Amino acid sequence: MMKKKSKMISIVLCLGLFAAFALGSGSESGSSTATKVGEVGSSSSSESGAKSSVVEEKSEYHVGDTFSKDGLSITYVSSSNYKSDNTYDQPKEGKKFIRMEFHVDNQSGSDQTVSVYSFNCYADGYECDSEYQNDSISASLSNGRTGDGAVYFEVPIDAKEIEVEYELNMFTGAKIKFIFDGDKDSGLKFETSASVSANAFHVGDVIETSKLRIQYLKAAEYKSDSKYFQPKEGMKYIYIELEAENISDSDRTISYFSFDCYADGKECEGYYGMDNELSATLSPGRKAKGTVAFEVPVDAKVIEIEFEDNAFTSSKVIFLYE
Repeated sequence: MMKKKSKMISIVLCLGLFAAFALGSGSESGSSTATKVGEVGSSSSSESGAKSSVVEEKSEYHVGDTFSKDGLSITYVSSSNYKSDNTYDQPKEGKKFIRMEFHVDNQSGSDQTVSVYSFNCYADGYECDSEYQNDSISASLSNGRTGDGAVYFEVPIDAKEIEVEYELNMFTGAKIKFIFDGDKDSGLKFETSASVSANAFHVGDVIETSKLRIQYLKAAEYKSDSKYFQPKEGMKYIYIELEAENISDSDRTISYFSFDCYADGKECEGYYGMDNELSATLSPGRKAKGTVAFEVPVDAKVIEIEFEDNAFTSSKVIFLYE
């Protein structure tokens, strides 16, 4: 999980920049240029729809409320006083931890990012320190995908009013305000989508983009033999194995950090405990082979892994786990 936090910190500025631009412009995502050219071992050569919602924005949002604009919806699911079971991670004297949970649904037609780093907390008008946990929200969602996560803060025990601001657009400074409602749960449940993307690739396919030829070699469940790396209850580890060849005339980097996983449309966490993770900078004509792994629900019906081929156009290659 620590590697997940490192990933968040290293790429959040980039993602935030693209997300802010997308939120401000509402532009369509670029269509994938990936093409199936054959199958592994042979001599080979998402649906997307913009949805715009126009709603009356509130001055403040409480548990159970949903903010929605231009197809991006953020639902305030619950708030609670949080008690850490880590003896080394406890609030300072006179302080407490609070937790606020959110559900994000992207139907905007373009990639969107909702990050814990865009939230700021104020207790009786004074800024508060952030607290980071394994489920801290970091949702980088392609169109039609959903994500869940929470934000945590350290606040005075006797604070009368706790407000959390979320920055919608770093260029305009537009923000929305969520009110901490104490221990309160909306009880909201969200539907999942178990449909397979029309442009998904299967094990054995050979795919070409403008810069890479990718062979989809394998998909399997991973059993960790380490007691420190085990999936949470109701979850399992899965991975896909790929071989990538640089078919362009300049260096090309491919990394497991450029992959995202969705189980029935809901974002899943990466798993970084395998020793052959795909990560390479390739000269023209060079190849690399490796795995990309995630933690997914054991009862997931459709698992898709997306590779971002071009960050500027949001072009994606989708691998169906099967």
